[in-house]
Amino acid sequence: MAEKPKRPLSAYMLWLNQAREQIKKENPDFKVTEIAKKGGEMWRGMKDKSEWEAKAAKMKEEYEKAMKEFERNGGDKSGGATAKKRAKKETAKKPAKKSKKKDSDEDDDDEESD
Repeated sequence: MAEKPKRPLSAYMLWLNQAREQIKKENPDFKVTEIAKKGGEMWRGMKDKSEWEAKAAKMKEEYEKAMKEFERNGGDKSGGATAKKRAKKETAKKPAKKSKKKDSDEDDDDEESD
């Protein structure tokens, strides 16, 4: 069986992947988190995002076609690895652990009544 198709990137992520190197060049001392923050600011300030939104829409259409093909070929419709892990946990549930009562607690009660 073929691998499950990966979800497509958003318009922002497509743009950020392309813009990341330029942000690094302009700010060589930035950490990864600072690059992402700067990218977010730049994205919010952009006037025309139509190029990236069109690319994202095209990728989403391709993903949906790939998913239909995947499901048609017997792919997992239940959510992939997460659903498999959940099902495995449910079938392998252990009985609840019994709390062990210390003998010393019972002895303490006896001493107090003296």
